[in-house]
Amino acid sequence: MIVAFSVAPSGGPSPEGDPGGVSAAVADAVLVVRSSGLPHRTDSMFTTIEGGWEECMDVVRRACEAVGRHGPRVSLVLKADIRPGRTGEMTGKLERLEAAVERAQGEAGRGQ
Repeated sequence: MIVAFSVAPSGGPSPEGDPGGVSAAVADAVLVVRSSGLPHRTDSMFTTIEGGWEECMDVVRRACEAVGRHGPRVSLVLKADIRPGRTGEMTGKLERLEAAVERAQGEAGRGQ
């Protein structure tokens, strides 16, 4: 299973008045992901993890809890690719895409 998610605080400052902002909250969530031991990748919009259902959902839950310490409300966006029995898909999907792009470029070059 691959899970891409984005988590951020919303609703104003934390009860303790933490002025750290969104970056500090997201950093705490990323630390949860990095310490999970799951394959992961973080970009400017999402963090992607790969593992079993329980493992992934536990990481998402703990990341939300980490962000929740920064404010009274948490926003979560989540997308999952559920393919039982498949592993290595974070890289496998990209490898298949790049191969398809190369084929398409070759076909486009022959058509000119």
